[in-house]
Amino acid sequence: MALTEPDPPTVDRMRKDIDSGATGEKVSGPDLAAAPLGTDAEAGGAPPTLAERKLEAASRPQITGSAPRASRYSRWVAAALVLVLVGMIIAMFSLVGS
Repeated sequence: MALTEPDPPTVDRMRKDIDSGATGEKVSGPDLAAAPLGTDAEAGGAPPTLAERKLEAASRPQITGSAPRASRYSRWVAAALVLVLVGMIIAMFSLVGS
């Protein structure tokens, strides 16, 4: 019995992998593109061929472990910056009001 090569992922699966951060191409989050990956070709009546999907699957980076995430330190820095900014705005309004 010969082993067959599995079909490459669909465009929808590729888009979900990229949006989730699984490919390492971006951090996890929705992509608010006007025309998400694959929709132009599919709407034009020419969805990606099996060969094109195989090429895309083969050219993806090999990620070991989970995708990089923001460190706890960077979250604290961002929170501190927001608090400083809010404090500055309150101080400016109190100076203008007096």
